[in-house]
Order: sequence, then structure tokens, then C-alpha cells
Amino acid sequence: MNIGQVAEGSGVSQRMIRHYEKIGLIPAPPRRNGTFRDYSPDDVHRLRFIANARDLGFPIEEIRELLSLWGDRNRSSADVKALALARAALLHGKALQLEQMRATLLDLAEQCSGDSRPECPIINGIAQDEARRKAV
Repeated sequence: MNIGQVAEGSGVSQRMIRHYEKIGLIPAPPRRNGTFRDYSPDDVHRLRFIANARDLGFPIEEIRELLSLWGDRNRSSADVKALALARAALLHGKALQLEQMRATLLDLAEQCSGDSRPECPIINGIAQDEARRKAV
């Protein structure tokens, strides 16, 4: 398969396929006629695995580890579970931060009259937070 077919089959862009090849997440495929990359169905499967891991929030280094575990039939599922639970905990922390940011914005918006006057609690609140961050 050529790179366009692999991109379509895996849902990963051609640019990202080349990037993953460059950083070693997928092996460099053989070149047909010395020019065109010639991918296999296994490459498509590996790219789908990478895409699914990215969608779950795993960074490249953890995907590298997951790929290693995926290919190791002697692995312990506890190793995979530990990675998943650590990522889930990190995502939970980020979700809490996002919810705090959302609540702050909604509170500031509630305080704002939204009329033609220049006074704006949203701007004041953002400026206040910036001053507090600089003081810390």
C-alpha cells in the first residue's frame, strides 16, 4: 500500500505517518522502485493503535512503551494497567482544572452586565488574576 492508502485506512494523516516513521514509532517501510514507501496491513494496524492511544491522551513516550508492551507476549497486564491508571489520574486532574476555569469564567460573565459601558468584571478579574500570579 502507498502512504495515501495507509492514511485513509488508518485515519492518520500522511504527515503524521512520516513523523511517526521519523521518530521510530513505526518501522521504515521498504521502498518500491527505490522511491515510494510500501506499507503492509500490519503498518495500518500499528498506526490505528497509535491513533487510538493518542485519542486516549497518551503522549509519544508512553505510546512507545505501550507499543513495546503490545508486542511482548510475555508482558504482565499489570504493567499496561498501571500506565492506563496513571494516564486516567492525570486526565482527571486536568478535567478538574478545566472545570475550575469554566466556573471562574461563568462567575465573571454573570457579574458582567454586557452593555455598552466600559466597566467589565471579566477584564478586571483577568487582570486581578494576572497581578496575583506575578506576585507569587
